[in-house]
Order: sequence, then structure tokens, then C-alpha cells
Amino acid sequence: MNTIYAPAFAAFGGSAFGAISTIVTGWLTRRRRLRERHYSRSISKRERLYRSFIEEASRVYADALVSDKSEIPQLVNLYALIGRMRILSSDQVVQAAERAGRLIIETYLSPNREFGDLPEFLEEMDPLRGFGEACRRELHSIPSH
Repeated sequence: MNTIYAPAFAAFGGSAFGAISTIVTGWLTRRRRLRERHYSRSISKRERLYRSFIEEASRVYADALVSDKSEIPQLVNLYALIGRMRILSSDQVVQAAERAGRLIIETYLSPNREFGDLPEFLEEMDPLRGFGEACRRELHSIPSH
């Protein structure tokens, strides 16, 4: 082999290595950004779902405290949100949401409450505590890439 070609091969090899490393670095960076975007969207989607459930459940629970007549359309909305959670959420979150739904139905079936009854059932006043705690555990346990 002629020694004149050695510097040319070295230059070509260095250029090729530089080009390949640039391509691989760009690909890895893009992949990481896509993964981070997916993670962010996943968290955001769950947060919106959980917020909707908390708002709807709170509204329906307040109605259940003072009324015997159940609001079927609101209960349907509540269980539709639980159905969406079955797709996106952990079993613990779904179970906590189902417990909150059952408590709301039981509250409709129980005697109506008056404002004067408030001290007696303060412990029951937060039917969504377990749900909120399950959501927080789930959101903190999702690995961030």
C-alpha cells in the first residue's frame, strides 16, 4: 500500500466517524425529547381526568347529602370518568374512584343531612381523600425518562 493513501484514509475515516456520531447524537436527542413529551402528555392527561372526577364527584356528593333523589345523569358522568381511568390509571386509582362512587350512592340512600349535622359526620366529609392519595402515589411513581 502506498503511504500517500494513509492520510487520505485517515481523513475519510475521521470524517465518517464525525458524521455518524452527529447522526447518532441527533437521533438519541430526538428520541429523548419525544419520550419526555410523551411523559409530559401522559401526566397532563391524567391530571385533567382526575380533576374532572374530583369536581364531578364533589358536586354529586354535595347533592347526595341534601337530596334523596339521585341525579342519574351526573352519576353516569361520574362512572364514565371511572371508565376512562380504567384505561389510563393504576388499579389503586380505579379502586379508590369506585369506592368514592359507591359512597356517593350510599349517601343518596341515607337520610338527608342538615347543616346542624355537620359535626357528626366531619370524618365522612372528604369522600375523595383516598382517591386523591392514590392519584398522588401514582403520579409520583411514574418514572420520568
